[in-house]
Amino acid sequence: MGPQVAEFEAAFARFCGTARAVGVASGTAALHLGLLALGVGPGDDVLTVPHTFAATAEAIVHAGARPRLVDVDDATGGMDPAALAGALGGAARAAAIVPVHLYGLPADMGAILRLAADAGLPVLEDAAQAHGAAAALGAGTPPRPAGSLGALGAFSFYPAKNLGALGDAGAVVTDDPALADRVARLRDHGRAAKHDHAEVGYGERLDTLQAAVLLVRLARLEGANAARSRLAGRYDRLLAGAGDLRLPARPAGRRPAWHLYVVRTARRDALAAHLRARGIATGVHYPVPLHLQPAFAHLGYARGDFPVAEAWAARCLSLPLYPELTPARQDRVAAAVHDFFGAGG
Repeated sequence: MGPQVAEFEAAFARFCGTARAVGVASGTAALHLGLLALGVGPGDDVLTVPHTFAATAEAIVHAGARPRLVDVDDATGGMDPAALAGALGGAARAAAIVPVHLYGLPADMGAILRLAADAGLPVLEDAAQAHGAAAALGAGTPPRPAGSLGALGAFSFYPAKNLGALGDAGAVVTDDPALADRVARLRDHGRAAKHDHAEVGYGERLDTLQAAVLLVRLARLEGANAARSRLAGRYDRLLAGAGDLRLPARPAGRRPAWHLYVVRTARRDALAAHLRARGIATGVHYPVPLHLQPAFAHLGYARGDFPVAEAWAARCLSLPLYPELTPARQDRVAAAVHDFFGAGG
């Protein structure tokens, strides 16, 4: 809680276009404390997606609530508004909606926010991968930064993120002063003042060292994101026509942060092995959807309940993407991909 924490909070709030940012110890803490600030608790359902990192659902469980999953959109992997609409019809205990800006691409927030407003539910954005992303909420409206679209936005500054600390760190952003004050209180053992514990809280403060590092890296984020965007566009051109490879979608009105460049193919594992044999690392984000994870077996879902998420999990492959990636190395990745499909896999 040194001075750099407050300085970073002010700078990150400006970056996100929100009135407040509250630094916390991790992205998971940002989701957890954000849900608590919204009043989510035991007996509540929170609607989210199965194709995401486990922390999205973990935070809901930590709040005492039950993750109620809805399938994702085939084109983007983000929350499918049609699936959300169907789930809201039978969600009598729903308390909040948590869409995930997967791989740095904002979910269809215009449609999601309209459904949320009709249902009277707050939206907490899981923006852990979306630092600097933006989305328009309707035709002809200007894009707004990820995190500023719902009641709250939760960010992770895990070292691998576009904006990364030296270890775990996170933040909650919002325009609502009451929500910001509650998150700030909950992160610091429920304290309203040094010896005044207004409620039971948590030890989830943002470390001053991490805040100092984040201040330096925040100043470089827009340039780094621009480099990611150029490289993503170059991948689009280099990989066009490669076998059954599906390239990332680019929905109108949504500006991705390009945290990851994720392609899909029915021969994902074979392609990954082919690239690995040529010294090219890849990743899979994420190979097992949440409803098939042992940790969430108590939710009662089964294979086949979310077919689109399961298809994404079986086919997605993250190719190398980082601001310092050189054209020569990117050319080598693309050539190896074309070689794989040209040789029949």
